[in-house]
Amino acid sequence: MSDPNQPQPGGFGPGPYGPGQPAQPGYGSQPGYGYPAAGAPQQPGYGYPAPGAPQQPPVGYPAAPPVSPYAAPMPAYGVAQPSNGMGTAGLVLGIIGVVCSVTFVMWFLGIVLGILAIIFSAVGRGKATRGEATNKGAATAGLVLGIVATVLLPTIGLLFFASFAGAL
Repeated sequence: MSDPNQPQPGGFGPGPYGPGQPAQPGYGSQPGYGYPAAGAPQQPGYGYPAPGAPQQPPVGYPAAPPVSPYAAPMPAYGVAQPSNGMGTAGLVLGIIGVVCSVTFVMWFLGIVLGILAIIFSAVGRGKATRGEATNKGAATAGLVLGIVATVLLPTIGLLFFASFAGAL
C-alpha cells in the first residue's frame, strides 16, 4: 500500500497540514440539499410573511429625520397666488392665430383668434402690471402675435391677392 501522508497521483490526497480538520463545534451535521427532514425546524421563506407570523426587524434605510422648526412656513390661507391664465391664453391664441393666418384657407379664423389674443393678452399685461400675475413676457408676446395675426398677415395676403389679380 502507499503512504497516506504522501500525495496521491493526480494531486489529490491529504493536505499539507495533516490528514483532516477537526469538526467545529456547533456545526455538526449540516442538512443537505432537497427537502428538509421531517422533524427539522422550518426556516422563513421568501415573500410576504404569513398572517400571525412574528415580525422581522426592518431592513433598509432608516426613517426620515423630524422636520426642522426653522423650515419655510406654508403660505397663509388668504394669500392670492399669481394667476397667469390670461397671458398664457393670449400667447396660445396668438400662435394659433398666426398659423391660421399663414394658411390662406383659414385666414378668417386667424383674424378671430388674433382679436381674442389681443384681448386676453391686454388683460394679462394689466394683471402683470398690478402684480397679480408673473408672466408679463408671455402676455406681451401674445399681444404681438395677436396683432400680427389680425393686421399684418391679412394685409400681406390682401396685397398678394391684389397683385395676382392685377396681373391677369
